[in-house]
This record gives sequence, C-alpha cells and structure tokens, in this order.
Amino acid sequence: MSDISKASAEAVEAARQGEQFALILAAVQAAQSVQAQQPVPPPAPVVVQQSGTAGKWMAIAVGGSMLMITVAFAAVALAIAAAAIALVALVVYGIYRDIRGGGRK
Repeated sequence: MSDISKASAEAVEAARQGEQFALILAAVQAAQSVQAQQPVPPPAPVVVQQSGTAGKWMAIAVGGSMLMITVAFAAVALAIAAAAIALVALVVYGIYRDIRGGGRK
C-alpha cells in the first residue's frame, strides 16, 4: 500500500470513528435531557421508632416530682399551723391565768 492509500484509509476510519463519537455523544445528551425532564421523587422520610419506655419514665418522673412538691408544701403549711396553734394556746393560757388570779404580783 502506498502512503496515499494508507492516509486515505486512515482518514475514512477517523471519519467513521468521528461519526460513532458524535452518535454516542448525542445519545448521552438525549439521556441527560430525558433524565432532567423526569421529576425526581423526594426521598422517603426517615421513621424513627421509639420504644415508648422513655416517655413513660418521663411521665412518672414528672408526676412523682409534682407529688413530692405537693407533700413539701403541705408539710410547711402543717408546721405553720402547728406553730400558730401553739402561740394561740400560750396566749389563751396566759389570759386564763391572769383572770383566775394566778398572774404576776
């Protein structure tokens, strides 16, 4: 084969490969345009499963705390009432002693 025929064969082969490359490029671009037109569905939400025991224990803790606060307030109220009754009893006893004549002289 002469140089001209070799060059001619290589030119024909290069043209054929260029056509194949153009065809492949057109197919890729078509696939990209079709894919761009299709709406992408949003990802499914992640469902976090809770065992439920944490909520139960939190409710028990809050309820127990409220009960203890109530008991503490009741104890303070009872102590104030007992002190007031004791003071009233001392005052009444002092008045009674003064009336009966057993007071200071």
